[in-house]
Amino acid sequence: QVQLVESGGGLVQAGDSLTLSCAASGLTFSSYHIGWFRQAPGKEREFAARISGHGRVTYYADSVKGRFTISRDNAKNTGYLQMNRLKSEDTAVYYCAATATWGDVRAAAFDYWGQGTQVTVSS
Repeated sequence: QVQLVESGGGLVQAGDSLTLSCAASGLTFSSYHIGWFRQAPGKEREFAARISGHGRVTYYADSVKGRFTISRDNAKNTGYLQMNRLKSEDTAVYYCAATATWGDVRAAAFDYWGQGTQVTVSS
């Protein structure tokens, strides 16, 4: 059974940093590309960042580029999202997801999802 478990969310102030983790089990972690999505209240889930299975290729949404860094440690079956210079508009539930298919950043392209972790940025 595949499980993705996010952690590291919380309440921070604008300008602060936060690192989210995504612990995976039940799959060959290095064979899956990892994505981070977020969903704010009343809005659709949106793509934030993606990293290839081997960790050498990353891709970011314009809204987080230059502030967020996605990474992974395949030895620990864990993905990360380092978030710097947080803004109030970054407030959302953050989800990690896994897919065996590279190239499509739509949520429907991802096979497995975590339960999400809340990030709240106060201004």
